[in-house]
Order: sequence, then structure tokens, then C-alpha cells
Amino acid sequence: MRAIRSRSQLEEFGRIRLSNNFFMRDFLYSEIAVTERLLNAPDNPKLATSAGERLCQELLEPLNAAFGRIAIRSAYRSCDVNERGSQLKPQKCSSNEKNYASHIWDRRDSEGRMGAAACIVIPWLVDHYERGGRWQDMAWWIHDHLSYSYLEFFPKRCAFNIQWREDPERSVYSHIAPDRGYLTRSGMANHVGDHSEYYRDFPA
Repeated sequence: MRAIRSRSQLEEFGRIRLSNNFFMRDFLYSEIAVTERLLNAPDNPKLATSAGERLCQELLEPLNAAFGRIAIRSAYRSCDVNERGSQLKPQKCSSNEKNYASHIWDRRDSEGRMGAAACIVIPWLVDHYERGGRWQDMAWWIHDHLSYSYLEFFPKRCAFNIQWREDPERSVYSHIAPDRGYLTRSGMANHVGDHSEYYRDFPA
């Protein structure tokens, strides 16, 4: 599959079904691409599709089944779009190298691993949080149930980055006060074991 350079190619690429409920088009919108007039399309569509399928089938579909609709805030970024985002003030994106196998789906990371990430909002979690629940509840549910690599939580509407990657690191980080920092990662005492006490009221 060749690099996408035309509108017709992008339209056809967007029709690719990644899983039961998600199509590639769901992940291509970018405010940076729109406002900076950049094409948000992969140089390696085959790799982007393979990584996106794993993200959707192994992470987003189980979340959708358990909690209902998922809103995609930011997902696939081309190298050009991500690089421009890293230059904006305040900075919107990490460097391209840090986003390979993350938001840049069509590049493997420095260790040759395939991966893909999306920033999502789950309305169920927004309501749970507003009722006095904690973002940690969702983090532990995902940690105990899904083969994620990295979670990163943000203050606005409890949005979070969720990454699938070969050889997952399984770490959780938050920017939400007063609990900024790592909730868990390899080597921390809480990384293994049962955490069901945090999500007993979650859907089955």
C-alpha cells in the first residue's frame, strides 16, 4: 500500500474497518492538521493499519463493550502533523521520536516495536468522576483486564492516552492533581495483584 497523497486515496484509506465498531476515519481528524493545513495521512498505510487494528481490537473494543461510547480526541498523527504540534506554544505534542509506535502509528519505535495510541474520552467515566469517583478506578480496571502498554490521564473530562504496543510496558501516569505522577509501573509494589476494590461498582 503506497503512501497517501491524494484525496481519493485518503477517502479509501478512511473506509478501512479496524474492528467491529471502528474505522480508520475515526482516528484521522486533527485540529493541528486542519489549522496548519497539513495532510494527516501515513507514509506506511499497511503498518498504520496493522497497529490500529491491534489498538481497536484489544483495547478500544473491550472498553466500548463495557462502558459504551468512546469519543476519540486525538489519535493517528503523521510525522509532519506531530512535528508541528511539538513546535506549538504551549506544546501540544511530544517529539516525533517519542511518538513513534504511539500517536505516529506508521513508524516503529527505536527498538523496532509496532504500536498505536489514541487519546479518548469515555462519557461513562466523565459521569463517574463527577459523581465522586476517581480516575484511578478506570486505570486499575484497564490494568487488570486489558493488554495495554501505557495510560496517561489528563484533567479535562478525564481524557486519557491509551497505547497498544508490542512488548507492553504497562505503566500509568497522571497529570491530574493532587495525584500527578506514576500510579503504577514495572517495579512498583502495586503493579501486580488484584485491584478490584477500586472498581466494584463498574459494569460487569
